[in-house]
Amino acid sequence: MRVLTGRLLTALVSCLILAAVFGYVAYSIGSGGIVRFDNAVISAVQGMESPALTAFMKFFTGIGSTKTVLVICVITLGFLVYYRQKAQTLLFVVVIGGTAALNTVLKLFFQRARPDTNRLIEISGYSFPSGHTMMAASLYAILAYILWCNLRHTGRTICLAAAAFMIAMICISRIYLGVHYPSDVAGGLCASAFWVIVATSVYSGYIDRKSPAAGLPR
Repeated sequence: MRVLTGRLLTALVSCLILAAVFGYVAYSIGSGGIVRFDNAVISAVQGMESPALTAFMKFFTGIGSTKTVLVICVITLGFLVYYRQKAQTLLFVVVIGGTAALNTVLKLFFQRARPDTNRLIEISGYSFPSGHTMMAASLYAILAYILWCNLRHTGRTICLAAAAFMIAMICISRIYLGVHYPSDVAGGLCASAFWVIVATSVYSGYIDRKSPAAGLPR
């Protein structure tokens, strides 16, 4: 019980911090107070531009595209259904579906225009928060979480490192290609992290209540 209570408290505090940071970023965008931060990061990232790096960044931004995400989701769901992981299947669907819905609502609410300088690819839609960032963060975070529940030791470390790398590269690619402000990416990371923590906390609590002493993979 103490472990469960401590875990839920940690999740609650984390969510409050993420919500506060997201609110601060959103407020700063509205007030113009984040312009200096955005310009400094954009200058640093785009200052490394080269043909080879552009191709590299386009590759990673492609991995975060809707089509690629759908393919990964279908494959993941196939494995989860095949191995009869009903709870993890539901968790995966809730995280991915919820992230997509949350991003749509937030974009429509804030309606921030995309950057219009040094754009290396063309894309439409609103800018804040970054959809690529939110989907990448949620997808690879929940994949790492599910694998963590079913693997041991070294495998877990590899999964976390791979997830962090993929999320970082997709986030950086959006800034490098000129289709998002850094604050769009920061807001997207906060929003997706908030949702993943909520979903995994509910899932973890459900599993603990269902088999508190069974020692089963979660």
